[in-house]
Amino acid sequence: MTFPTCLPVSRVPDPAAALPLGWGIAGPGWIAERFAHALTAHTRQRLAAVGSRSRARAAAFAERWDIPRAYDDLAQMNADPGVDIVYVATPHNHHLPVALAAIEAGKHVLVEKPLALNVAEAERLRDTARQHGVLLVEALWTAFLPKFDVIRQLLDDGALGKVHTVIADHGEHFGPDHRIMRPDLAGGPMLDLGTYAVALSQMVLGEPEDVRTVGAPASSGVNGQVGMTFRHAGGALSLLHCTLLGHTTCQAVLSGTDGMLTMPRKFYEPGSFILQAIDLTTRLVHDEAASGYAGLCHEIAHIAECVAEGRSESPVLPLEQTIATLRSMDRVRERLGIVFDEERSA
Repeated sequence: MTFPTCLPVSRVPDPAAALPLGWGIAGPGWIAERFAHALTAHTRQRLAAVGSRSRARAAAFAERWDIPRAYDDLAQMNADPGVDIVYVATPHNHHLPVALAAIEAGKHVLVEKPLALNVAEAERLRDTARQHGVLLVEALWTAFLPKFDVIRQLLDDGALGKVHTVIADHGEHFGPDHRIMRPDLAGGPMLDLGTYAVALSQMVLGEPEDVRTVGAPASSGVNGQVGMTFRHAGGALSLLHCTLLGHTTCQAVLSGTDGMLTMPRKFYEPGSFILQAIDLTTRLVHDEAASGYAGLCHEIAHIAECVAEGRSESPVLPLEQTIATLRSMDRVRERLGIVFDEERSA
């Protein structure tokens, strides 16, 4: 294939075009605040209710975002006829019970990534959603960004030739009181940060045939950082890293026989990327505003479109793709001896 002379145009629709649904938020925490802002500022969706174990937290969140109903019992929110879909934004180890309850109440469900702690939990959610005929999607917002739609088009068109290397890094600093530092909340970098790197790797190269890992602990007892090497079909490699011990550049590189694509900063967020021919003489730049978590609006609108179209899962992020990412992360954790409390009790 001839190296492209211009980049494809994103096919992601205007997030304000999606027909509005009534959304219930389960877990009014940090990511829920950003979700609520993206929804109210950039879509026509409605925040119908918020639920928390704490009535005070639910009421305060409802007041900030002008949400008409606040519940301290999620079963009551699930029974609310004004709630069409529940966004699960609880800590990771509560995703399974909270999402299951919403599904069994007949609600569509968007679960903040990771969908579940492991493959077994994810498959249980998938099977239950199918039994009840509702939509279930992991809220891996990266997958729905315009930037990644353009990247998928380039990969489908073979612009990079045969991709042989994926490099992705994600590091952030977290204080000692953050939930990610707590073993009882399934802490450590894999589920929060590693999901992005592993999902990118498998979007490009598929599931690995072989997984090699090395890790180091944090002072709180959770895993602190992980280095991963995946070997894929045909000998392609992914070199992945995530850490909660400090900030890193959060770059990603896709390298192929015909070219290289570089995301120079926070590859998982809205922003620019650079496509270069193999001889580095041709350079194309995708210029996208680094709008941060406002980009959650694309995931929100896409889910609303899926509901309107009667879909049981997202064509952009099918459940089997989500489960495949978890399967690789299960393999990484197995090699490092990382077991969550819920897995021990199970």
